[in-house]
Amino acid sequence: MPREQARASEPLSACRVPRARPVPASSAPLARMSSLAAGLGAAADDEEVAAVLGGGGWPVVAPPPQGRDLEPARLRRNTCYIVLAVLLNEEGEVLMMQEAKRECHGRWYLPAGRMEPRETIVEAMRREVQEETGLQCQPLTLLAVEERGPAWIRFVFLARPTGGALKTLQEADAESLQAQWWNRETPSLPLRSRDILPLIELALRYQASPAHPRTLPVELPCAFICQRLLLVCVGSSGDLWVLQGTAGAPGLPLATSGLAPSQLGHRLLGAIQRLLQDSLPHPQVPVRIQGLLGVQHLGKEPGQSDGICFNIMASVGDKGRWLDEAPPALQSGAFLWRKVEDEALRSRILQRLDEESFVPINS
Repeated sequence: MPREQARASEPLSACRVPRARPVPASSAPLARMSSLAAGLGAAADDEEVAAVLGGGGWPVVAPPPQGRDLEPARLRRNTCYIVLAVLLNEEGEVLMMQEAKRECHGRWYLPAGRMEPRETIVEAMRREVQEETGLQCQPLTLLAVEERGPAWIRFVFLARPTGGALKTLQEADAESLQAQWWNRETPSLPLRSRDILPLIELALRYQASPAHPRTLPVELPCAFICQRLLLVCVGSSGDLWVLQGTAGAPGLPLATSGLAPSQLGHRLLGAIQRLLQDSLPHPQVPVRIQGLLGVQHLGKEPGQSDGICFNIMASVGDKGRWLDEAPPALQSGAFLWRKVEDEALRSRILQRLDEESFVPINS
């Protein structure tokens, strides 16, 4: 709208136990400090994984390595974010608005429109719903993210009405003509586009049986459009590893989408595919993109924080499992496999994989 992340095979008795070598007094504190630092590093890494896995956020403290020469995101200049809401009432009817724009005048659509500078994603969704339908609303969850590259990204919400009154023809303006609840059968509404029908069905299915935890954008700033990859490898013995980046600040690897005119049509997941090609021998190692864990955005400083970080989960192997005990060899020193030792975190990762409970990304 105009305002719009080799065990020994010998028995113990046959093993030779070397005599312990005394540690010089001067090196003992260094050894303890090294062990402590390693423990603290693992704890911090686990904290990032746990936050992202739970739909939360983690700061993007510096440009991703491959993003240092890329242009920052600038809303309405080199990127466009769309918000769309599906609101259902107790009768299972869906909230619709009648278009006022000349090119689709009189046709019906879900409340939707462009984000404006300095808005959060949720603020934009609430504004569009109120402008076009007259109702206030509360977001319940992201239902899906649709994208055609960084030039067009649409956030689809399930929301519930909390107040206001349906817009009437007497209140028609440039935003919409009117709003009404639609039972999807009678009367038949002339739709602006049928692309909303799968989204309505998705909302009805989620309301009946949620396919993923409730997920809402986390308000954290980001200058670029990037994807944080949580790539897990579950070995045949049950051990679980997470891919980490070693360049810059250690942590889950980040991939950046280019915003040059020639790159605006490239799908967002293409950046993830390039990262995987840099780290793993392809196509010998199959990787499955599972879906979206969460979204980070806080566009309060136009031109500096208009970017978005998508936290995405993927797994090595078919059906989320790798046939070998050890993870596949990496072909770049910019990455490493880190074994997850925390049993509670490991169980959470496995549960999420087994349930396949992710926000879908539609490219």
